[in-house]
Amino acid sequence: MAAELHVELVAADRQVWSGEATLVVARTTSGDIGVMPGHQPLLGVLESGPVTIRTTSEEIGTIVAAVHGGFISFADNKLSLLAETVEMADEIDVQRAERALERAKSEADAAAERRADVRLRAVAAR
Repeated sequence: MAAELHVELVAADRQVWSGEATLVVARTTSGDIGVMPGHQPLLGVLESGPVTIRTTSEEIGTIVAAVHGGFISFADNKLSLLAETVEMADEIDVQRAERALERAKSEADAAAERRADVRLRAVAAR
């Protein structure tokens, strides 16, 4: 069994990250899934939520991103996460996300509330 898998994290408008990892955890419509080298082939629908990528690079370490919708595919030790939008946790402005969450709650905007909540959970998971 291979000790690493190749990961592509792609948003609709750009490639966000590409590299080698030992573990990726994402939320699908069937629940949270962890993918390691040698995992069975899969194709699933991503739910909005944090994605955690444990890279093989000591310099990079673990990457966390807020992912909003999309697909996950794994075969031959290649994992593709194709998302509508992706925000890296270390690029998220916490105060702005907190304000967005409060505004969404006051306006009863469930979609905006979910997006803001995912941003804050990604930062907390970092």
